[in-house]
Amino acid sequence: MTQTSNATAQIQLLDGGYSREARSLLYQAYRHEPTFRFLFDADRRGYEQRVRATVRELVKQHFLQDRPGLGLLVNDRLVGVALIAPPMRRLDITESWAWQLRMVLSTGLRCTRRYLEYHQAVLACVPGDAVHMLPLLGIHPEFQGQHYGEQLLEAVHNWCAEDEHSEGVVLDTGNPRYLEFYKKQGYVEIGEVAIGPVREHVFFHANPQVLHTATG
Repeated sequence: MTQTSNATAQIQLLDGGYSREARSLLYQAYRHEPTFRFLFDADRRGYEQRVRATVRELVKQHFLQDRPGLGLLVNDRLVGVALIAPPMRRLDITESWAWQLRMVLSTGLRCTRRYLEYHQAVLACVPGDAVHMLPLLGIHPEFQGQHYGEQLLEAVHNWCAEDEHSEGVVLDTGNPRYLEFYKKQGYVEIGEVAIGPVREHVFFHANPQVLHTATG
């Protein structure tokens, strides 16, 4: 466990033992996001159940495949989560027929198709295979605006930089209020795609050692 700059906040490498807490937090973080509201038909009955089911299936499959995740804990409470898809392994989840079947059964065929199309549109913007991706990233709403997002992203950047095969980190958002935040954290926009009425922005952050090499 690595101590962050905030004396009461700690970064923890997550495994399946944190699955339930991570699912609850990410549901709260994503249920009002414009991208998810479109993908899972926010105006149709059962929207929150579909979001909850999607987060559940993504998190369960993530840890089932032994993929890494970082959590931010404040006084032993999980308040931030970043699920990390390493280079060359990030396609496994959505390519799983078992995962797709569970998604269809829990969210419906239309929503599953929408999610897969969104996923592929984002991947089309990614600059090659040598990057980490953050399929799910969130701070619990009660703890937003307190600089915990910065701490979590800094930890993600440092963790990913230890992989010599990775050039950096890619994430995406359809929420306009996060655009300046990501730019302030050193992200550069590398793509924009239309997800229904939502403009999804794809960002890239070069690993610290890559930046050092480029400027050194």
